[in-house]
Amino acid sequence: MVLKIVYDNTSCRSDLQSDWGFAAVVGTGKRQILFDTGADGTILLDNMAKMEIDPAKIDTVFISHHHFDHTGGLAAFLARNRHVTVYVPNSLRGVRRADEVIQVAESCRLTDDLFSTGELGGIEQSLIGMTPDGVILVVGCAHPGLAVMMEAASQYGPIAAIAGGFHHFQDLHLLKNIRKICPTHCTRAVKQIQAVFPDQFIPGGVGRIFEL
Repeated sequence: MVLKIVYDNTSCRSDLQSDWGFAAVVGTGKRQILFDTGADGTILLDNMAKMEIDPAKIDTVFISHHHFDHTGGLAAFLARNRHVTVYVPNSLRGVRRADEVIQVAESCRLTDDLFSTGELGGIEQSLIGMTPDGVILVVGCAHPGLAVMMEAASQYGPIAAIAGGFHHFQDLHLLKNIRKICPTHCTRAVKQIQAVFPDQFIPGGVGRIFEL
């Protein structure tokens, strides 16, 4: 699996625009998933274009939760490509113009190797990827708590990598066995995570591309 960050609070390339919010494209070889859409559709699509990511190649959109900094670019994206399946947490209503919109309440399978944790804490779902090296967990903001997200994902096997917003997360010991850690967006403990886990740490930012 390859993760390409297309929207984040920081940028690792001078030609890409940072903004408060998060979005990433997750490629599995068979599927191209847009995970969240940031806050601004113009910024989202412009960053994707400069990273040579064609919206028409996206077949799935996965929305973690309803906050605008994760959904603000959805309408603009669907105006470019409506032929997608959109997975949204059950608490998010009103998504239109996509070929198919699926409300997610409980943990479910998206494809052979992709799953949703289900809506946790009444607000947020996370994306689980199954790889030969272990479970990949992609989170939006982890509002229910990263520990809760990790517990849900660990039902599918040992977690090998985590990427996304960790919000108020402080329990660094929970990350000790994670081989790749990419804290982005709303994570407040980025410097602490980098200091404690320098070998596992991957910096975020728009333009960051890495294999999970």
